[in-house]
Amino acid sequence: MKKIAIGTTNPAKVSAVQTVFSAADYLLVPTAVSSDVAAQPFSDEETLTGAINRAKNALKIENADIGIGLEGGVVEMDNKLWVCNWGALVDKNGIVVSAGGARIPLPPEAAQGVLDGKELGNVMDEYTGRQNIRKKEGAVGVFTNGYVNRAEMFIHIVKLLAGQYEFQANYFVKTGD
Repeated sequence: MKKIAIGTTNPAKVSAVQTVFSAADYLLVPTAVSSDVAAQPFSDEETLTGAINRAKNALKIENADIGIGLEGGVVEMDNKLWVCNWGALVDKNGIVVSAGGARIPLPPEAAQGVLDGKELGNVMDEYTGRQNIRKKEGAVGVFTNGYVNRAEMFIHIVKLLAGQYEFQANYFVKTGD
């Protein structure tokens, strides 16, 4: 049984990994680790770096076979602030795969809070009057009226990671590289 260290304890992100990787086949270990980037990543590059760092840090701390990191951020484009999401899978042999997810623009009032220096999770709590949006439906769930929630968005990313990883494992076994 392979051990997968999940580089977070956030329920939405952990749920995404649990949906893709069966607990019958893998030992899944949520692990609180640092992304080693800003609390609010502000570009695709920074968000992807955070995901890779989470995967590597979890792999190392848990002495796992695989580490998975998922990171949400924002990116400016066309005078709007967009939600961006990245994931990375790292294995103990040094394979690293990554994938990005869906994007939606933030409404101007939510974007302004982030531009003013607040984390999107805190902005969303203020915007909705509820707590821990980042651990539940996320901004994507709020702004898609529940059609897509944060866990579902990350499931897509984890599927992309798993598929790439399996492809590489099968390819290298077949070719002997």
